[in-house]
Amino acid sequence: MTRVLVVDDDPVQLRLTAEIANRAGFKPITATGGEQALAALRDDRRIGAVILDLVMPDLDGMAVMEIMRREGLTNPVIIQTANASLETVISAMRQGAADYFVKPVAPERLVISLRNALKLEALESAIRAEHSRKSGTFSRSDMIAAAPAMARVLSLSAKAAKSAIPVLVEGETGTGKELVARIIQGTSDRAGKPFVTVNCGAIPPNLVESVLFGHKKGAFTGAHADQHGKFAEAHGGTIFLDEVGELPLDTQVKLLRVLQDGEIEPVGATRTEKVNVRLISATNRRLLNLAKSGEFREDLYYRLNVFPIYVPPLRERQEDLKALTDHFVARFSAEAGKRVLGISPAAMDLLHGYDWPGNVRQLENAVYRAIVLTDGAFLEIQDFPQILAQSAGREEALRSIEQVEIPAMPVHIDAAPARGRSEPAIAAQPDRFLDATGELQALAAIERAAIEFAIRHHGGRMSRVARALGIGRSTLYRKLHEYGLAEGLISDAA
Repeated sequence: MTRVLVVDDDPVQLRLTAEIANRAGFKPITATGGEQALAALRDDRRIGAVILDLVMPDLDGMAVMEIMRREGLTNPVIIQTANASLETVISAMRQGAADYFVKPVAPERLVISLRNALKLEALESAIRAEHSRKSGTFSRSDMIAAAPAMARVLSLSAKAAKSAIPVLVEGETGTGKELVARIIQGTSDRAGKPFVTVNCGAIPPNLVESVLFGHKKGAFTGAHADQHGKFAEAHGGTIFLDEVGELPLDTQVKLLRVLQDGEIEPVGATRTEKVNVRLISATNRRLLNLAKSGEFREDLYYRLNVFPIYVPPLRERQEDLKALTDHFVARFSAEAGKRVLGISPAAMDLLHGYDWPGNVRQLENAVYRAIVLTDGAFLEIQDFPQILAQSAGREEALRSIEQVEIPAMPVHIDAAPARGRSEPAIAAQPDRFLDATGELQALAAIERAAIEFAIRHHGGRMSRVARALGIGRSTLYRKLHEYGLAEGLISDAA
């Protein structure tokens, strides 16, 4: 559930705004002043948006936004105030406010503003992460990893960044092993330097050595010029060998020499070349098992496995599923030019119930497909037919798709029927003055029921019961005896 910080020094307005956010499915956190709001933002990095009052006694809204900008707090801010002057609006927008409205605001307007701000924040986060990735300054704040299962991964990454120790990142396919490698590089002294990625399993065996270490002109047929290898490209920076377990055994020998001596020997060269490279490798297979079976050199395994980091699968970090989904929705809806605001609770429950064998990469592809297929403002269950088919069966997936209303033939705009609205079913309530057979009850039975209800409503306080029924206390006690209700009720607590 997305957290929303509501800041207002008016307790009534604070309570009303928080209740609107709560009913819209957000989790409101309240603050009565600017200093308290800043403290909440510093302590809780999971706050998605801020609804900020401009006029406050200790620290006004403009000052809060200025401090947020100075401290790098990028939470989207929605301004609310009683002052509707154009100068105030311009000042707030210049400070980075995502939206602005005048109190009192309609609940629908506030909810739409919140959803737009959160979508904008998700899109800006995706852009910031992409920029950090390309510039080589990717850090832990750019990766969606708030789940407890990821705490150790981030902690080990921070420790690995402080040295040039070889790191082996293990985990299933699609868990984000490359992002972990980028965090290590982006927070080390090699930040901003080259980051070269090599998928060892995608290179033909006869070209692996040339791709990694380069070749000289005439070294083999087709070598018309000298070619630098990936290690030479990564000089001064980091090289990431993905699926390192797929390397041929003869190439593993040369890789071992690079780790031991910091030297590479291009194909066809007569002498070695020095390289200064930080090596991070990754695998979705247990290298120890490959070493035992002879498919991987044991001495190279011990050189690579100096500092292992295990990245858990998505099914073990379900707390990140909503944030990851929102991130992909914002990114792909912008790329596709669609106005998709988010995902419905029912569809989110479907995603939570799936075990994601393909991990984050599978989630990314599923959301991308849903964005392309959907015509609504929110992704629904029927936009994930493959996930639904694997979770609930093919028949359930077909049934949910069939429930979507699709006209059999084109309908002219003048003949288009109004979309029907499903009215909630209201159970029939029996009339309180009729008995089980439908006949009118006797006056005494109705009076007894009224006295019993009044006693329950007022907690047995007979003075209040008598006043509410408009009769004296002596008359009330007489009727209690008359209807057999006196036992246990005579002790008047009023």
